[in-house]
Amino acid sequence: MQSVAFAVPLLPGQAEAARVALASCWSGARKEAYQDARRRAGIIREAVWIQPGPGGDVAVVYLEADDLAAAFTVLATSAEPFDRWFRGHAGQVHGIAWDDGFTAPELVLDYGTGRI
Repeated sequence: MQSVAFAVPLLPGQAEAARVALASCWSGARKEAYQDARRRAGIIREAVWIQPGPGGDVAVVYLEADDLAAAFTVLATSAEPFDRWFRGHAGQVHGIAWDDGFTAPELVLDYGTGRI
């Protein structure tokens, strides 16, 4: 299994819109479509936090998948209605376009007990 964490700035005034949209995915009207989308992408776990900071709010995202590159490809290219909505939402609250691709963050420290 592969995992990645990354931070994505929220545009000014968009934190509440992000909360509402993600709540609809977690436990609301979009829950079933969201879960189906993540299964199709091969995502095993996803967690998102909103972190306030001096430069503005940031979404901190954690993902696990067997193949992260394949998962990001599905998220960026799927024509399914939920996936199109999600990409539009990301553009609205983060100002990013999935169509431009995703540059994975650089892992610079990975500690765990029992590792060599």
